[in-house]
Amino acid sequence: MEPDNLNATFAALADPTRRAILARLASGEASVNELAEPFSMSQPAISKHLKVLERAGLISRGRDAQRRPRQLEARPLAEATKWLEGYRQFWEGQFQRLDALLQEMKSFDAKGEKSKAKHKTHRHKRHSARTH
Repeated sequence: MEPDNLNATFAALADPTRRAILARLASGEASVNELAEPFSMSQPAISKHLKVLERAGLISRGRDAQRRPRQLEARPLAEATKWLEGYRQFWEGQFQRLDALLQEMKSFDAKGEKSKAKHKTHRHKRHSARTH
């Protein structure tokens, strides 16, 4: 995915109203009026959100000129997901290494505590034998 397309996708997704519009379109196409219904904003404001989503390629206009339905386009989301996947894999690897290190530290600490406990018990027995 080209950086400009990726930037447009993430910029469009940054707004909660636009994410809500996309969520609605995930269940099927809808007219501008249907998309505007849940929001307390003017028709021009909704239209601006739709234009941002269209420019990012996240939605497209259907063929029915009367209803002017919009529909979700999966390609930009798939490309953004692919881009994010590389970072998810990186961080997953980092967390796995951290988990391994923590397990190693716990194991080392547990061994150290056991040997300290044995050492204290042994010293306590010697001390008790001398005092009695």
